[in-house]
Amino acid sequence: MVEHLMKFLQGMGFWSLTLGQVGMLCVASLLIYLAIRRGFEPLLLLPIGLGAFLANLPGTGLLNTPSGSEIGGLYYYLSKGIELEIFPPLIFLGIGAMTDFGPLLANPKTFLLGAAAQFGVFIALSSAVLLGFSLKEAAAIGIIGGRTARPRSI
Repeated sequence: MVEHLMKFLQGMGFWSLTLGQVGMLCVASLLIYLAIRRGFEPLLLLPIGLGAFLANLPGTGLLNTPSGSEIGGLYYYLSKGIELEIFPPLIFLGIGAMTDFGPLLANPKTFLLGAAAQFGVFIALSSAVLLGFSLKEAAAIGIIGGRTARPRSI
């Protein structure tokens, strides 16, 4: 019985924890605590804390890259979503929807603010392309144009 218990404990991976991983697990736990119990920026701290916690668990294979018939870890596939630029627009769309629809529903006149910003982006981007800027430079100018086109108050 004791032999099976020792074999189980040795197979858990806690024996391979390094001091750095223990420190990062403490930091991750602190971030999760601050997000849930204290309410400090939960949209940022909770995913960061969970990611740091999962990445520092020993023996999970989370960081493995695929080789031969072995499949990769979760981090490999998530990094492909970032590398292929799939996740950042989805994240910004989700956070934008969560933050922008509340005021819009409370005061429907604020719809004009969003429309003015989109119109400003379109006009500034088009003007920059016509003036000879590259598309990337024109996009940066368009973002600035969208911000400056919003009316200050309604």
